[in-house]
Amino acid sequence: GADPAARGCGECHACRTVLGGTHPDVTVLATEAVSYRIEDVRALVEAGQSTPATGRWRIFLMEDADRMTERATNVLLKAIEEPPARTIWMLCTPSPADVLPTVRSRCRLITLSIPAVEQVAELLHRRDGLDRETALTTARISQSHVGMARRLARDPEALERRERILSLPLQATAVSDAMALAATLAEVSKAEAESAAEARDAEELEALRRSLGLEPGEPVPPKLRHHVKRLEEDQTRRRRRAVRDSLDRAMIDVMGLFRDVLRVQLGADGELINEHRRDEIEAYARGTAGDSAEVLARIDAVTTARERIAANVPEQLAAMR
Repeated sequence: GADPAARGCGECHACRTVLGGTHPDVTVLATEAVSYRIEDVRALVEAGQSTPATGRWRIFLMEDADRMTERATNVLLKAIEEPPARTIWMLCTPSPADVLPTVRSRCRLITLSIPAVEQVAELLHRRDGLDRETALTTARISQSHVGMARRLARDPEALERRERILSLPLQATAVSDAMALAATLAEVSKAEAESAAEARDAEELEALRRSLGLEPGEPVPPKLRHHVKRLEEDQTRRRRRAVRDSLDRAMIDVMGLFRDVLRVQLGADGELINEHRRDEIEAYARGTAGDSAEVLARIDAVTTARERIAANVPEQLAAMR
């Protein structure tokens, strides 16, 4: 067999099928809802009893493992505590603290570093065909988030929403301004999520109707309505997750803005995340922002709001402090 320490080449059949999501020995579980359904985790655990089909190892990768409820985590616990031979479980989370200690104690921690802005820009230029200036700008303002950088480069409305959000903290000087900012963040996040969901929801419903043998406009018979209800429930969960993710992303952008203010106040060298707003940021750093302790307090406030969202606090309440 191949050297287990060797890196994947990205070109052979095994690499291409893994990257394409079709390798029989690699299973990826992801959720577009706020949390994993327990039945999805249970199905994954059952699949984990199988042996490798073509390779030496059977790999199970769970994205956003921090979105497991305690009940779902307990279902998974036995599988990762005593996995079958030749089976590897990979749980991806933003931080080890985001999973229960009972899971954390049974896993080996592998920390992945965030790629440099220049690396993300080069990837976007080479793989997605973006011009170098656009790739570099969007890589920087997305803070090296590849998917978000690509979206900002291709979706002018998403970029406009981001700029609208960033203009608000720079203008907020009173409590009423902060309340308005919280309301706007929640409003913009909801609008963004619903805009992205409408077309997809309609396409999924139409595809389901076709699979059930229904003609356009034909009523759904009572015996088939549970299929439609299940789809609608999935779409509702996905939309709720999208709203929260959108608001969380907006807060990350606001934190980046305040970090830029802090960098200016401390006289740090290098480009800002929001270099294109340097004049506004410098004016803010000299004026209403006050000293760096005040800016740090605002960063802490945004961090607290993000923690509230993760704890299922309603979006607008989470954004207020």
